[in-house]
Amino acid sequence: MTQWDQLQQLDTVYSQRAFDLYNGDEFPMEVRHYLAQWIEGQDWERASRDSSQAAFLFQVLLENLDNQFSRFSQERDCFLLQRNFRRYKQNFHKYQEEPCTLAAIINWFLLKEKEILNDAELALQVQTLQVQSAAMELESHRQIEKRLKDFKTRIEVMEHSIRCLEEQQDEFDFKYQTLHMDSCTEEEKNRQLEGLQKMLNALDKSRKDFLSEISAMLDVADTLGSSLIDEELVDWKRRQQKSCIGAPVDTSLEHLEKWFTQIIDSMFQLQKFLQKLDELLGKMSYDNDPIPIQKPPLQSRVDTLLTRLIKSAFVVETQPSMPQGRGPLVLRTNIQFSVKVRFLYKVPELNHVLKVTVSVDNTVKGFRRFNVLGTLIKSLNMAESMNGGMVADFRHLTFKDQKVGGGGKGINDLSLSVTEELHSVNFQTQFDYQGLSVTLETSSLPFVVISNSSQQQSAWASVLWFNMLCSDAKNKKFFESCSAASWAQFGEMLSWQFLSCGKRGLNDQQLQTLALKLFGKEQNYENCKIPWTRFSKENLPDTNFTLWVWLDGILNLVKVYLSDLWSDGSIMGFINKGKERVLLKKQQYGTFLLRFSESIKDGGITFSWVQYSNNGDPSVQTVRPFTSNDLKQIALPDILCNFRIMVAENVPVNPLCHLYPNIPKDQAFGKYYSEKTGEENPYLKYLKTKLVFVTKKNGCTDVKEGPVSDMSTLDRDPPSSVSEVDDEESVLLHSPENSPMFSSSTIDASLLNSILDNDGESLVPNDFAPQISPPPESSMEPFCSDIDVNRALQDFIDSSNILNSPPFSGLSDDPGVEFETYYLRGRLQN
Repeated sequence: MTQWDQLQQLDTVYSQRAFDLYNGDEFPMEVRHYLAQWIEGQDWERASRDSSQAAFLFQVLLENLDNQFSRFSQERDCFLLQRNFRRYKQNFHKYQEEPCTLAAIINWFLLKEKEILNDAELALQVQTLQVQSAAMELESHRQIEKRLKDFKTRIEVMEHSIRCLEEQQDEFDFKYQTLHMDSCTEEEKNRQLEGLQKMLNALDKSRKDFLSEISAMLDVADTLGSSLIDEELVDWKRRQQKSCIGAPVDTSLEHLEKWFTQIIDSMFQLQKFLQKLDELLGKMSYDNDPIPIQKPPLQSRVDTLLTRLIKSAFVVETQPSMPQGRGPLVLRTNIQFSVKVRFLYKVPELNHVLKVTVSVDNTVKGFRRFNVLGTLIKSLNMAESMNGGMVADFRHLTFKDQKVGGGGKGINDLSLSVTEELHSVNFQTQFDYQGLSVTLETSSLPFVVISNSSQQQSAWASVLWFNMLCSDAKNKKFFESCSAASWAQFGEMLSWQFLSCGKRGLNDQQLQTLALKLFGKEQNYENCKIPWTRFSKENLPDTNFTLWVWLDGILNLVKVYLSDLWSDGSIMGFINKGKERVLLKKQQYGTFLLRFSESIKDGGITFSWVQYSNNGDPSVQTVRPFTSNDLKQIALPDILCNFRIMVAENVPVNPLCHLYPNIPKDQAFGKYYSEKTGEENPYLKYLKTKLVFVTKKNGCTDVKEGPVSDMSTLDRDPPSSVSEVDDEESVLLHSPENSPMFSSSTIDASLLNSILDNDGESLVPNDFAPQISPPPESSMEPFCSDIDVNRALQDFIDSSNILNSPPFSGLSDDPGVEFETYYLRGRLQN
């Protein structure tokens, strides 16, 4: 199915985005539709940089337009399409001198389409994650909507009843007042008195019925209020907590605002009914009148419920966060942060009336104390909300350490680190409306305050742990004795982190691998628990870093460099080495997979592939992991594209053919290839250069060059001493772009096969060190045959013409054949 066909099958929201994308004249939708398959089959990104390729595609595009025009001319009812395609071809002629511009335009449209598809896929994934809970939530919403509608209908009926009660009382009062004014016989007078008595009895019954109806309505309102406050609002606050740590949940307040507004309006209507009864009571009363007896307790119930609803309607809509922070609830002293509160009772009369004051909670003994600076008073208003809600948006608040004693720091009696101290900000306003006066207060979720960026990693760990396990926002001493997380809770939280960083959570297989790493082999992991100390304080076995530091390094790597590859599922990520080998050895030659390193502190990614010896035995090869230092210079797709090893007779071969299980490599990664030359690389701004990869396998060195990879090797003979170039050093060499750095030389095929065919152990002897053969004729000075080649190479490396760079990879955690990768970079000679 083409990308265009996928767009047409999207939901209305996303298909409308695609329609809006083609709303202009830059690239007609009809051309996109009728030439969809051909358009998607071309490399427009490359054409946007290659004028010859762009010119070729431009001519083919015009031919396709002609063919489509001819097809329309032979079909009925295609007159308008025929006319349009003639016009489209004429419009495209303006790009004849600049075909790269047209290629860039088409490439831009294809990328935007991909963004729409990715957004739709993410939305579908979110919907899938919540399908059961969403169905239950939808049903509960329907029930609340129905109950509120019934409640409002009964209020309207009561409005009619109170008018009838008033008319009934006025009629009785009129007849009673005119009783003594008419001259009538005693018998007629008695009949009138009997009639008045019946009217009074009916009036008394109506009053009692109305008071009973108010009591019944309060019972309904109490149940509804409990549903909103104790269930829906609590659920929303828990969802908000989860969303702060990456959960794909709905945290909008539209439903709650609508429901709170409806029930509070209805409660104020009940209050008016009671006031009306007071008015009727002032006009007329009688013995055993039910109003003086029943009305006060009803009034108390109305006030109590109204007060509870109004207090609960004051919430923190957006939790404290810094603009450039890791996430919400991690704040830094002297750095501005923002927070937004919302009043869920939406009434225009209160717009800009309620003044909200913000303050910091410094009540926990022993914790650091802070002053909050900035605009500390704002009005609840409808202008700062997208949907007209009553909000106060505090955008420029700052924390400053409050000096305590001699050092400015509190003495923590709980022996907690500063990243385990939980703080909050409080908000207060005074509600005065329709005779009801209520003080409103609310608080943010607990957050961590740091003083420098080095604390951000451990602070975020605290935020994750608290919001994963604790729903009590007032529990500031949570880390004094925090509970352990179940594997289900931990795995879900970790999946949210990857979903946030790379638009894809962890699948069951990846979670199973992590569980196996943490707990060993178990029949199921339901009863397994992870304590806080194991998550963030204790080092992993045989490492000098914690579980969280390792995971966070991988998350940062995914977020900055691997987001697209992770989101499209190209990275298997978490898989143990034994399972990796089992999977690959069952696949065809050149099948490879990408996984995260288990020994790199700041995150590393490596790839392994399967190849077969002459007798058909499979072996799995692995390169040393790539870190952020490597990937910020060359993207992983380009590394995969240009990777080469040497086979018999010095033929360079890319052993990576199919992404596991059987996806052609270029199909999986082709859209991400950059193919940048030295001129275009921002790191090589001043030198006209060409990037060269060198992959060194123990004694075997493989060179991979540019977009079009050229391979050459070093002659290798047993030297008298080990090469002076240390294996852990990475060097930058300069060479002419049109001539190789080193001469091609021969490596014994049997020796090379013994190197590449092994599965876990190196068979290369220790004294197998590089020698350099004379290069072919080039602008570089030739090497002299009578000099010490190793010393000459070292002198060349130490010269002022060499630019040093960090190692391309760190230590490998992978058994089997390991490759170290270096950069070579050459200056062109004039």
